[in-house]
Amino acid sequence: MAQLYVSRKNESVRMFKSDFMEVFSHVHPATPLVLYLPVVAWMIYAAFARSRLSILAVAALFVAGVLIWTLLEYIIHRWVFHYDPTTSLGKKLHFIVHGVHHDYPNDARRLVMPPSISIPLAILFLGFFLATFGRFGPAVSAGFVFGYVCYDGIHFAIHHFPMKRGIGLWLKQYHLRHHFHDDHAGYGVSSPLWDYVFGTTRK
Repeated sequence: MAQLYVSRKNESVRMFKSDFMEVFSHVHPATPLVLYLPVVAWMIYAAFARSRLSILAVAALFVAGVLIWTLLEYIIHRWVFHYDPTTSLGKKLHFIVHGVHHDYPNDARRLVMPPSISIPLAILFLGFFLATFGRFGPAVSAGFVFGYVCYDGIHFAIHHFPMKRGIGLWLKQYHLRHHFHDDHAGYGVSSPLWDYVFGTTRK
């Protein structure tokens, strides 16, 4: 079970008594790029070579996939990551899933979902898109997975890169307000789009 320590001395915390479990709770931030950019490339290839789609169709479906990801990102962050559990077990699970990030936001090895969780979820979503969209599935899937990779990259950059100007600075300020001023607003990380749609931008 997670150990709910509160010290931030090293901006990290031991989560599990088991050394085996603890090792797998730390993930290098480059992991999503290594795992999923080849998947994006393959899906784009499949959209052209197998589905015989035009460049315009692939581009439109790719963008649709990215938008689907941003909506899922918002839904998960708002209603799963910020669910307020009442039981002891629920609170421990919540800490493992997302609470640790809010308590230790500069822990670089806990910004990325462990592959033991992300890979099964990726297979599930890819299967869903391929079954639902048929020959359009690979292009939509490529955009969806690319959206996830961008989310992880942007999230890491927000917490660990200077980002002193432009859209990078704006996204950094937007997300850090969620962390340090109002965690009931600003659920979008890679994009604030759905915060505007659902009225959860910070007042």
